[in-house]
Amino acid sequence: MGRRSAPVEVVLLNRQRRRRVPAARLRRVIEDASRALRVTGEVALVLTGDAPVRRLNARYRHKDKPTDVLSFPGPGGDAGLGDIVISLDTAARNAPRFGRTLGQELQILTLHGFLHVLGYDHETDDGTMDRLEARLRRRLLGVGDGSIREQRS
Repeated sequence: MGRRSAPVEVVLLNRQRRRRVPAARLRRVIEDASRALRVTGEVALVLTGDAPVRRLNARYRHKDKPTDVLSFPGPGGDAGLGDIVISLDTAARNAPRFGRTLGQELQILTLHGFLHVLGYDHETDDGTMDRLEARLRRRLLGVGDGSIREQRS
């Protein structure tokens, strides 16, 4: 039985070379989440280091420090759902803190970023995003929620 085509096209840009990344698995996280949420369109997933993420965080969030993941929602559908930017440096530092491998941390950040691209915001939605993310983590990643709120930079 063949795999259905994904409802979301994932453009993955690996802008760092220091660490190996599970590119196919990260694409699959977004594809599986898009099926579960019945979302279509295109998403860019950018993997980079702390310096570019720090610049983006300072420019768009007025926080002059690196963070693990940033999301930039787009217009939607075929015009693009948005961009997810992950700092591999920050993810590599955070993974052991949460008892995870770098690959696991990247999957969780990818899912988290994808939900933000779709308009979810854990800072303003009274737990809606946290609950959805916990369900999707269990269903798609096979992991519990692990205190989602405490893990954001």
